[in-house]
Amino acid sequence: MKNVYFDSAATTQIREEVVEKMTSVLKENYGNPSSTHSFGRSSKSLIEQARKTVAGILNVKASEIVFTSGGTEADNLALNSAVRDLGVKRIITSKIEHHAVLYTVNQLQECFKVEVEYVDVDSMGNIDLDDLENRLKNSDKKTLVSLMHVNNEIGNMLDLKKTAELIKSHGALFHSDTVQSIGHFNLDLNEIPVDFTAVSAHKFHGPKGVGFAFVRRNSGLKPLIFGGEQERGHRAGTEGVHNIVGLEESLKLAYENLEEEKEYISSLKKHFISKLKEEIPGVKFNGTCEDFENSTYTLINVCLPVSQEKALMLLFQLDLKGIACSKGSACQSGSDQGSHVLNAFLSEEDRKKPSLRFSFSRYNTKEEIDYVVECLKGFIEA
Repeated sequence: MKNVYFDSAATTQIREEVVEKMTSVLKENYGNPSSTHSFGRSSKSLIEQARKTVAGILNVKASEIVFTSGGTEADNLALNSAVRDLGVKRIITSKIEHHAVLYTVNQLQECFKVEVEYVDVDSMGNIDLDDLENRLKNSDKKTLVSLMHVNNEIGNMLDLKKTAELIKSHGALFHSDTVQSIGHFNLDLNEIPVDFTAVSAHKFHGPKGVGFAFVRRNSGLKPLIFGGEQERGHRAGTEGVHNIVGLEESLKLAYENLEEEKEYISSLKKHFISKLKEEIPGVKFNGTCEDFENSTYTLINVCLPVSQEKALMLLFQLDLKGIACSKGSACQSGSDQGSHVLNAFLSEEDRKKPSLRFSFSRYNTKEEIDYVVECLKGFIEA
């Protein structure tokens, strides 16, 4: 049995260079960054250097980077503060956002009576920007729009700059979950007028448990976690220095190798699509998977011609063959309700069929793809 990992949208294998860097910090830089002695100053300098590195990559100011425990906290920080502190009375989002956004919005609606609207999504899972514009026109309430850049389940990409400019032209705030895009695409946040973004290191071969929020200067955002004055008062709690340095190193390596790795991973995706079409008649691709201009190169979401009854055993059978992938999003793998993303736009007929997300990294090979397609074909024909 082989071990084949095609679930990098859930989490990535950490780079060896990152492990080495983090191990060194754990051994040598153990001082509390808030302490004023030399041990503390050594740790603090590593954090501030990491902040400068991240800011330089995104072309923003170091003061606009707030380190967090990951993308979920960064989303919560922006959304909660927007309503609680910035006077937002209405949130426009979509039904295909990550649950870190959707569940937070639900909570804000319940606790603060904020008005929530869901922008239309077309039959391919794309955000309807005309509908968004109409919604922005039709209210004078202070509004925040929350729309992700790259969808974590189907890979559809939002035109971030065009969307941000539309939102800003109507005086609204814009939050975007960029967990699936930063580390995989060049984003100049000085040129894209987004107010808040969320990032997680483990999506680009870094450690789990660390990420950051980009918070536009002078936004007025207040902390979600209270205590000490860490992160310039934006996020209390002693910083995990080794994790922050791991984030820095993994993001730096991601962009140093971006073009080469993008070309390689794109070739894997093309090969996967080609082999599936060749070997499995009736296969479909959810969202804009086949459109390399409007979909991320890092994943595909496949609807397989399998009966509802037989589909129940599909993931189990793949796991027995050493294949890791996701039915929808890994963040909801314990749920039997199906993917909220796919339910938002798939036909009733296709919702009854199994859909799998295969997501790729620099560590995958075409031979692994051939093995997966062979296993899928065998399962379908059995």
